[in-house]
Amino acid sequence: MPRPKSFRLHEEPSNSSTTRPPPRGQPQPALVATILDEGLETRCFPGIDYRDGPTSRRAAIVGGPEIREIIRALKQMPGKHERRARALSDELGLLPAQIRLAVDFYDANPSEVDDRIAADMFAGSCVSESMVESACCLGQVAA
Repeated sequence: MPRPKSFRLHEEPSNSSTTRPPPRGQPQPALVATILDEGLETRCFPGIDYRDGPTSRRAAIVGGPEIREIIRALKQMPGKHERRARALSDELGLLPAQIRLAVDFYDANPSEVDDRIAADMFAGSCVSESMVESACCLGQVAA
């Protein structure tokens, strides 16, 4: 469980953060914690950034796909790790170093990435079930 830590911040922020509402209605302490966590991760993994998604922020290769997309694709490909990494690098138009960076990030944050992959799979199954139900209601598929 995370332990609370306190930090002293400047009384007067250098920008208009006090007049703008926090993103996604996040309270200021949660926003500061998010910025701090993401900043530390991007310092440890140069070439990774974070972007907004439908449910939360997620790690991605700068100018490229999200880490979860790379790891999910690697896990689904047959063959040895290096061969899969080279093939995926060619397929996605990424440098091999970017694939290694995604794998390194995953090795340091497996639950974060695996949770995103599981959420994607769950959302995909819900969409598939909904489409089948809709088709059945329209008489297009035998139930």
